[in-house]
Amino acid sequence: MSRRNGTAVISEQKPLVLPEKDAKLAALTTDDRHFSMIRALHMADLITELNGFCGAMSIFSSLRYCLGSPDDLTQLWFAMTFMPFGLFFDFMDGKVARWRKKSSLMGQELDSLADLISFGMAPASCAFALGFRTFLDTIILTFFVLCGLSRLARFNVTVQSLPKDAMGKSKYFEGTPIPTTLSIVMVMAYWAHKGWYLDNLPLGTVGTGLLEFHPAVLIFAASGCAMVSKSIHIPKL
Repeated sequence: MSRRNGTAVISEQKPLVLPEKDAKLAALTTDDRHFSMIRALHMADLITELNGFCGAMSIFSSLRYCLGSPDDLTQLWFAMTFMPFGLFFDFMDGKVARWRKKSSLMGQELDSLADLISFGMAPASCAFALGFRTFLDTIILTFFVLCGLSRLARFNVTVQSLPKDAMGKSKYFEGTPIPTTLSIVMVMAYWAHKGWYLDNLPLGTVGTGLLEFHPAVLIFAASGCAMVSKSIHIPKL
């Protein structure tokens, strides 16, 4: 209670109300129960984890092919098949989050990391297994993965500033979305079906020693450049 001009004034302190995002962050950082991180995950996050699972299994399948007989393409087909399943889960996690109207603070980060595994590392690993194995080939494949990494980081930073539609969703993607790399996987599947792998890759090789590479690997370089491009705008469906 305070007095001003001889009149008693009772001041009431209103409870501090945190914004929803800050409240979620406070709850996440102060929860010290066992498996608190698992408790904080929503259904959409678990679906995102399945995207990452598919990407990891694709990578392991590519490695198994490299360890086995070059003529047995079973594991290579498994590697290529896991990636479209990852795309399915990548599509469904957003649908489920909007349907349930629930999302976690980790959702966007989980989504980006899972996408990097399924649509960055997995296609690059599959390409290596298919025959892009020279030193320069791996440099170009690494460039491709790093472009995907940079594109996802930029999206996380700029998503709030992009123009929105009536539903509050971004109107377009800056640069090609990383799942578009599955188009390259389709090309590699066609090559494998035709028997164009290992020493029979299309266009052969050029150069010698450390400078030897397969010209066909440049499709990954082009995809990487398209992902980080700022002038390419892909409308969201």
